[in-house]
Amino acid sequence: MKVEQLYTGCLAEMAYYIESNGEAAIIDPLRETDPYIRMAEADNAQIKYIFLTHFHADFVSGQYDLAQKTGAKIIFGPSATAEYDIYVGTDGELFPLGDINLKLLHTPGHTMESSSIVLIDKDGNTPYLFSGDALLIGDGGRPDLAVKSGSITEADLAGFLFDSLRNKIMTLPDDIIVYPNHGAGSACGKNMSSETFDTLGNQKKTNYALRADMTKEEFIKEVTTGLKAPPQYFPNNVRMNKSINTSIDEVIHRGTTPIDAATFKEMSDQKDILVVDTRSKETYTEEGTVPGAWYIGLDGSFAPWVGSLITNIDQKIIFIAEDETRVNEIAIRFSRVGYDNTLGYLFGGIKNWIDHGYEVDKIGSISGHEFVERLAAGTMEKPLDLRKESEYLSEHVVGVENFPLDFINSNFAEIDTEKEYFLHCATGYRSLVAASIFKANGVENVTDVRNGFVDIKETNAPLTEYVCPTTLL
Repeated sequence: MKVEQLYTGCLAEMAYYIESNGEAAIIDPLRETDPYIRMAEADNAQIKYIFLTHFHADFVSGQYDLAQKTGAKIIFGPSATAEYDIYVGTDGELFPLGDINLKLLHTPGHTMESSSIVLIDKDGNTPYLFSGDALLIGDGGRPDLAVKSGSITEADLAGFLFDSLRNKIMTLPDDIIVYPNHGAGSACGKNMSSETFDTLGNQKKTNYALRADMTKEEFIKEVTTGLKAPPQYFPNNVRMNKSINTSIDEVIHRGTTPIDAATFKEMSDQKDILVVDTRSKETYTEEGTVPGAWYIGLDGSFAPWVGSLITNIDQKIIFIAEDETRVNEIAIRFSRVGYDNTLGYLFGGIKNWIDHGYEVDKIGSISGHEFVERLAAGTMEKPLDLRKESEYLSEHVVGVENFPLDFINSNFAEIDTEKEYFLHCATGYRSLVAASIFKANGVENVTDVRNGFVDIKETNAPLTEYVCPTTLL
C-alpha cells in the first residue's frame, strides 16, 4: 500500500494518491492530469477512483479530464449533481481498492455534499482519514461558501458541520492521521495550521472546532465569527467543477503559444486583452514591463491573486515569463483557478520587446529607510499599507492608511489618479502588484517600498500595535 500527500504551496492544497495491489485512487486532484497518470504508470497501477470530497471553490479540479483518460469512476458524496457522469456514494459505503477499502463518510457543513474518506487496511485498521474541508488542521471548514438564498443559511451549514465533526469524525480512533484538503494560506478556513497533517487525538486537544465541551450554539458562533468575504472567483470555480470544461490539454496548448514582439504589441493595445507580467520582483523592477501590464509574480501566491484580482474569469490574457522553461507552468497555474483564455506569451521575453525599440513602463522604488525618512519629513503625499486588515491591525506605521490588495477592485474609486502614492506590504510582493494596477489605471506617480514592512521594522519608524480591550473587574 502507498499513500502520498501531494502539496501545492501556491493554493495551499493537498491532493492524495493511494495505491494498493495495482489499483490507485486520487483524492481532490488539481486540474492537470499528467502527474497522476505518471504516478500510476510508475507503480504499474490502474487509476480506479477519483474522489472529490466536495465541489471546490478555490481551484478547478481535474476529475473530468482524468476520468476521460483513465476510465476511472468519479465519486462524490450524497446530494452531489454535475453535468458529467458521477457516482454518488452513500454514507458508510465501501470502495474496494486492491487489498484495502476506502470508506465514504458523509460530513456536510462546509458544503452539503462534503464527504471524508477513511482508509481501511487489509488488517481492518484505520490509519488515515482524508477529511476534505470538513476538518482542517487547526480549524473546521468555513460554512458560508454553499449558502443558498431562501433554503440554507450559514448557520444551518455550521450546525451540520458541528454534527459531522462530533458524530462522524470525533468517533474515529485518536491515532488516525488526519489528511485535509487545505492548509494555512487557503481561504477555505480562517485559523489553519501550517502543518499539513496531524493525529485526530492531537487535534482534539488543540483545534477549537473539536472542543469537547462546546455546545452547538457556541460552535456556530465561533466558526462563523470573523469570516471575511471569499475571493470573487470562488463561485466561478464551483460552477466549473460541476461542468464539463475545455480540455486541460487544449488550454495549455493555446496558453503556451509563442507571440512575436510586434504581434504582442498589437494585442497588448487591445482593450479586451490583459498583459500579466509573471517575472521576479527584481527583474520586473529593474527591466520594466510592457505599458499597461499587471504584475503578478509567479513566485508569490500566483493563482489565488489571479483569481482575486482579475474579475472576469473569461478574460483574454497574454503574459511575460522570466524564461521559456516556465511557460508551461504559467499556463497550468492560470488554468488551476479557471482562467482558460490565456492566448500565449511574449517570445524572447522583455529583452525581445526592448530590442524592437518598444517603450517600457517602470515602477519607482525606495528602501524602507527612505520611506520612513520621507514620511517623518512630511514629503510623502499618500502612503498606503497593502496588507490584510488583520496584519495592519496587529502592527503598522503611524500615519499610514490600510488599503488591502484583496479589495483593490472594489476600493479603487477612492484613489485619486492625480496624487502620488507610496505603497508597502509585508515583503514587497503585494505592493508591487498593487503599484502595477495603479499604474495601469492612470496613476502616474506610484512608488513601491522594497521588502516592505520587513525592512521598515528595522528602522526607527513609529509603530502602532493593536491592544486587545480588557475589562476591569
